[in-house]
Amino acid sequence: MSLSAIGAPPVRVIDVAGELSEIESTWDSISAPWASPAQSYDYIRTCVDIFGLTDRLTVLVVTNGVCAAIAPLYRSNASGRLELVGERQLHEATDFRYSRGEEVDALARAIVALGAPLRLGQVPQGSPVIPALRTAYRNRGLVVARPAAGCPGIALDERWAEPELQLNSGRRSDLRRARRIADGLGTVRFDVCPPDPATMEALLAEAFAVEAKGWKARQGSALAVDAKMGEFYRRYASAACRKGVLRLCFMRIDGRAIAMQLAIEAGRRFWLLKIGYDEEFKRCSPGTLLTAETIRYAASTGLSSYEFLGVDEEWIHLWKPEARECVRLQAYPANLRGAWALGGDGVAAIYSRLKLFAAKRRRKH
Repeated sequence: MSLSAIGAPPVRVIDVAGELSEIESTWDSISAPWASPAQSYDYIRTCVDIFGLTDRLTVLVVTNGVCAAIAPLYRSNASGRLELVGERQLHEATDFRYSRGEEVDALARAIVALGAPLRLGQVPQGSPVIPALRTAYRNRGLVVARPAAGCPGIALDERWAEPELQLNSGRRSDLRRARRIADGLGTVRFDVCPPDPATMEALLAEAFAVEAKGWKARQGSALAVDAKMGEFYRRYASAACRKGVLRLCFMRIDGRAIAMQLAIEAGRRFWLLKIGYDEEFKRCSPGTLLTAETIRYAASTGLSSYEFLGVDEEWIHLWKPEARECVRLQAYPANLRGAWALGGDGVAAIYSRLKLFAAKRRRKH
């Protein structure tokens, strides 16, 4: 289906998963300013397949001779509300894939033309998608934007080749103490592996096994325990490995892996997707030591930033990252579907506030 009637450049709608492969070759060549792995073809396609979104796709593609910009959307519920593929399933900040503002404007106009409500849960605050949607919905609906969880990262320069020197004296002392404890347990080695297809499977299994030796296994969120998430990361890691962007990182003592990271190196950035460590070795803070070494690696190889992704957790604050502010954006077209979605969201917000109020009263009594 095409929405070229709404203006140039034309916009194609892909609602059949098999048609996504037609634009694979140009998808990742779009020069996005902040090209998170969550915007890549392999990530989106794997999410579509694993989480059962194949019959709910509404992927918008600006086709100005070539694939020029993409909004990888799907219908999340019976009302036809549009959301970004992967955002709800994997909880990563993400955005449309674009290089120029006029292409984003075309995507925004196409969304309005579809007449469906829209929810973007965690979009970088500086994204041109936000003003484009405000303009496109003017006199045609309502756009509501609220602060969302930020996305922390470190802007790297030559100083970060010695990450321990960027910490205060107390933190540096803690890091030295952790390393002394680790050295007392055996020979310490750090590996940043760009695996090839022949070695990837064994290294990934080792990474999964390390992650499962901590609290994530008890909670049921470890990749070796959560079958669906485990399958997503296996398939995505395999695709990323074939493209040469996968990095599997380990801290080892006498050859035994005690901490792991699953990361992507792309767009001159180091993107941290998954971490874990063996709690048997928690006295030597293996997760912190491994993070220090991968920051050192990223800075020493000339990468521009170290992106933590995921949730902004307390352990990240050790490195004093800069917060990439994000917003949650909801758009309601001026039609029955928009009114229904707006009413439902209003009721949900009131219910959430009442639950919070009741919980506070219970704590007081």
